[in-house]
Amino acid sequence: MEKTYDPHSLEKRWYQTWEERGYFAPSADADSQHPYCIMIPPPNVTGSLHMGHAFQDTIMDALTRYHRMKGDKTLWQAGSDHAGIATQMVVERLINAEGKTRHDYGREKFLEKVWEWKGQSGGTITSQLRRMGASLDWENERFTMDEGLSDAVKEVFVRLFEEGLIYRGKRLVNWDPKLHTAVSDLEVLSEEENGFLWHMRYPLTNGQGHLVVATTRPETMLGDCAVAVHPGDDRYKHLLGEFVELPLTGRRIPIIADDYVDPEFGTGCVKITPAHDFNDYQVWLRHRDEKAIAEQPHGGLINIFTPDAAIKDNPLDDFSFGHKAIDEGSSQLADEEKAGPATVTFIPKDYQGLDRYEARKKIVADLEAQKLLEKIDDHKLMVPRGDRSGSVIEPFLTDQWYVKVEPLAKPAIEAVENGSIKFVPDNWKNTYYEWMRNIEDWCISRQIWWGHRIPAWYDDEGNVYVGRSEAEVREKHKLAADYTLTQDEDVLDTWFSSALWPFSTLGWPEQTERVKTFYPTSVLVTGFDIIFFWVARMIMMGIKFMDDVPFKEVYVHGLVRDSHGDKMSKSKGNVLDPIDLIDGIDLEALVSKRTSGMMQPQLAKKIEKATRKEFPDGIPSFGTDALRFTFASQATTGRDIKFDMGRIEGYRNFCNKLWNAARYVLMNTENQDCGQSGGEMELSMADRWILSRLQSTISTVSEATDGYRFDHAAKAIYEFTWNEYCDWYLELSKPVLTGDSASEAARRGTRHTLVKVLETLLRVAHPIMPYITEEIWQRVAPLAGRGGETIMTQPFPVRDDALMDQAAVAEMDWVMQFILGIRKIKGEMNIAPSKPLPVLLQNANPEDQARLIRNRHYLDFLARLESATLLGSDDEAPESAMALVGGMKLLIPMAGLIDKEAELGRLNKEIGKLRENITRLEGKLNNPKFVDKAPEAVVQKERDKLADEIAALEKLEQQLKKIQAL
Repeated sequence: MEKTYDPHSLEKRWYQTWEERGYFAPSADADSQHPYCIMIPPPNVTGSLHMGHAFQDTIMDALTRYHRMKGDKTLWQAGSDHAGIATQMVVERLINAEGKTRHDYGREKFLEKVWEWKGQSGGTITSQLRRMGASLDWENERFTMDEGLSDAVKEVFVRLFEEGLIYRGKRLVNWDPKLHTAVSDLEVLSEEENGFLWHMRYPLTNGQGHLVVATTRPETMLGDCAVAVHPGDDRYKHLLGEFVELPLTGRRIPIIADDYVDPEFGTGCVKITPAHDFNDYQVWLRHRDEKAIAEQPHGGLINIFTPDAAIKDNPLDDFSFGHKAIDEGSSQLADEEKAGPATVTFIPKDYQGLDRYEARKKIVADLEAQKLLEKIDDHKLMVPRGDRSGSVIEPFLTDQWYVKVEPLAKPAIEAVENGSIKFVPDNWKNTYYEWMRNIEDWCISRQIWWGHRIPAWYDDEGNVYVGRSEAEVREKHKLAADYTLTQDEDVLDTWFSSALWPFSTLGWPEQTERVKTFYPTSVLVTGFDIIFFWVARMIMMGIKFMDDVPFKEVYVHGLVRDSHGDKMSKSKGNVLDPIDLIDGIDLEALVSKRTSGMMQPQLAKKIEKATRKEFPDGIPSFGTDALRFTFASQATTGRDIKFDMGRIEGYRNFCNKLWNAARYVLMNTENQDCGQSGGEMELSMADRWILSRLQSTISTVSEATDGYRFDHAAKAIYEFTWNEYCDWYLELSKPVLTGDSASEAARRGTRHTLVKVLETLLRVAHPIMPYITEEIWQRVAPLAGRGGETIMTQPFPVRDDALMDQAAVAEMDWVMQFILGIRKIKGEMNIAPSKPLPVLLQNANPEDQARLIRNRHYLDFLARLESATLLGSDDEAPESAMALVGGMKLLIPMAGLIDKEAELGRLNKEIGKLRENITRLEGKLNNPKFVDKAPEAVVQKERDKLADEIAALEKLEQQLKKIQAL
C-alpha cells in the first residue's frame, strides 16, 4: 500500500470500475422477495450539487449500499427533473446574448435549443453525484421529459380529466409579471422589506363624512368592490348597507360585514380587492351574490392588470390568457365569463397603461391633491418575490388548469393515519396533516414553453377536447382531419410530473417487471420543505393510480447550516461547495466564487473580508469519504446540521488513521501464515476481546442504520476503529508478534484476528466510506480468506454470538485501566513515557493478582513496568503517586524518580502563568462594558476558559504539595 492516503486517485479509479462493471444495477442473483428501493428526489437538470444534496445523497447511498450488502434486491433509481421555469430562463439568457428572444426562434426551434443545451450542459449534477460515490442505477436513468415519463404524464392527466378531477377555471394565482407565468408557493420567497402604509379616505355617499382604509398597495384600489368591517364592531354597525365613493373612479361600492376583518387593526375598515388579494378573494366568494356586489362590473371581480402588471389600456386586455401563452401573435379566446363593458371603460384614462409602480405614484399624488390621503406611515411588510426572476409576485386572476385535490387527499391522509406510511421523525406527520386537511385545488398550468404541454385541444368555438394525442381526440369525437384544432399553449407544473416519479420511473403505465418488483418503494429521503409540494402529491397520485402507497417510510432530514447555525446563502457569503471540500480550493478562487454573480453586489467586500479571515489558506482537500463521514456523524433524525470545518478535518484524520492501521496489519500479515489454510490457532485475551467488541459494533451499526440514526452508526464505527482497534488492539498485538515467548499458534491467532477484524470492519464501514474501504479490502480480503471482486457485493456482517466474550471484555478493561493509570501518573509527574517504573499494588484481591500474572506481558510492554510488587495489608506505602483500578491502588514511589528542585521550579512557573491568565479573565468578566455588549456566546466562552484555568491551577497546586513533601 502507498505510504500516504491520497483519496483522489483511488476515488476516481474505483467509481469508474464500479460503474463499468454494472455493480449499481439491481443484482439478478439478489432475493427478489426482499426488494429495497429508493427514488432519488430528482435534481434540477440546471442544478449543481449543493450541501443539502450532498448530505441527502450520503444518506441514500449509505442505505442503498447497506441493503445491497444485506442481499436485498436493491435499486436506487437515478434521474433528473426538467425544471420548467429554471431551464427556460437559462436558455433564454443564452438567446438574449445573441440579441434575440425566444419569439424570434418560435416554439419548436426554441425547444430544440433547450434539448441541445440539456445534451451539452445538463449533466453537471449527475457527474457531481458520481464524485460523491452515489451508487445509482445509471443504466436506467430517467428524465421527467423522456418519452416514457411523458406518456405517464398524459395518461394521468387524461384519466383525472375524465373523472372530473381536472378542470379549467378562473382563480387567483401567484403571477410572475417578468416570466409571464403562474408559479407555485414554493417558487415564491417572502422577505421583510421597508415600505409604507397609505391611509386613504373613502367618502360616504350620504355626505356624512368618510371611512379611512389603509393599504400597502394603493394602485389596487382601482379594483375595489367593497369596504369590509367586522360584524361586531359597534363603530360601524349603523353604516352596513351604505355606500362609499371609490376615490378617483366615479364608482360607488358597498360597506359589508365580514369576520375576516380585525377590528383592532388600524381603523377596522378594510378595502376588498378580490382580483388582486388572496384573502379578499375569499371575502368576495362569501358575498358575491349580494345585490350591491353582483351588480358591479364583472360581479365585483375586477382585474385591473395586464400580465406585465401594468394597468389595462385596451378592451382586448379582458380576453382570456389562461390557455394561451401571452405572446404576440398567439390567438386569444374571449373570456366566457366576461359580461358588460370592458374593464378599461371604468379605469380613469390617466392611469391606463402605467406600470403598477408608476400608477401607485400618480394615484397617491392625486389622492393628496383631493385631500383624500389621511397619512402615510413607514411600514415593514413581507414582500413576495419570484425565486427565479426576483420580480414582486402579483396575485392575478387568470384561467388555469386545476386538480380537484380533496377526493385524492382523503385516502392519502388515511395512509399515514393507519401506519401504511410512517414519517421519521414521527412529528412530521402533524405538518403533513395540517396541510392535507386544509388543502386547496392545485393549479397545474404554467405559461411557458419548456415542459409537458397540456394534452387539450380547442376548436374555433372554444370547445375543449382532452386526449393522449390529437389523433385520439379526432377519433374519439369523430372530428374530420380538416377540422381546426389548436393545442393548449400551456405546460404542466413541474411538480405534476414529479408527483408520478415513484411509478413512472419504473415504466408505468406499462406493467413492467420493475414496477412489479420495486413498487411500493421502501423509503423516501427528503427535506422538510417539500413535504407539501412533493411528498403529499406523490402519496395522492400513488394511491390513485397504483392502488398502494408510493413508499413505506419518509425519512425527513434537517437543513445543512454553517458552523454558526446560519442558513447557507449567496447573500451571506457562507455557501460551501461540496466539490471544493472534496478537491480543495485556493483562497483567491474561493473569494471569486463567493463574490461573483451576486444579486446584492454591495455585500461583496464584506463577504470577501469574512472569507479571507475564515479561510486564510483556502480550503484543503478532504476527499469524499471524510465528507460523507462528516454528514453521517451529524445525521440525527430531523435536526438541522451545523457544518463545522473542524469535524471534516477530524474525519480526514480518521481516514488517515484507518489507512495507517491497514499498513501496519499488512506489514505484519502479508506473506505470513494468517490461518487461511488452517493450522492451530491460539487466541490471546486481546484477540478474544477485540472479536467480542467487533460483534457489539456490528450490532450497534446495524440497529442504528435500520433506525436512520446514521450519527450513532458513525460514532460506533469511529470509536471502535480509533479507540479500540487502532489505539489498543494494534498495540496489544505487538508483544505477541514481536516477543520471543509467544508460540507459533499464538502468532497465527493474532495475525488471523488482525486481518479478520480489519476485513469485517471495512464491510461495516463501507456504506458510509465506500472508497477507502474498497481500496484496503482488496489487499486484506485474501488474507482473511475472502473472495470476490468488490466489497460492494460482500455480505454486511452479522453479529456472531459465539464470539461475544464478556470475560475477555472485563479482563481487558482491567488491563487498560492499569495501563492508563500508569500513563496518567507519568504525565502528571512529567516523567518520560518510555521510562520503566516500579509499581506497588495495594488492596489487590485474588482476581487482581490472577489478572496481573495472566497479562504481565501487556503491562510490561505498554505500561513500561520495571517491577510490580504486591503490598500486604500491614505494609506501609511510601510517599507515592496513586491511580485506582477498581478497588486496587497502583502506587508509584516518587523518591528518587524526579529532580525535586527542577520539578518545583517547573510547577511554580506553570502556576504563575495560570494565575496571570485567571486575573486577566476575571478582569474581563467583571467589566460591564464587555459582559453587556459582547454576544452571549462570546461571554460564555470566556467563562468556560476561566473555569478550565481554575481547575488546572488546583491540580498543579496539589501536585506542588506532593513534590514539596518528598
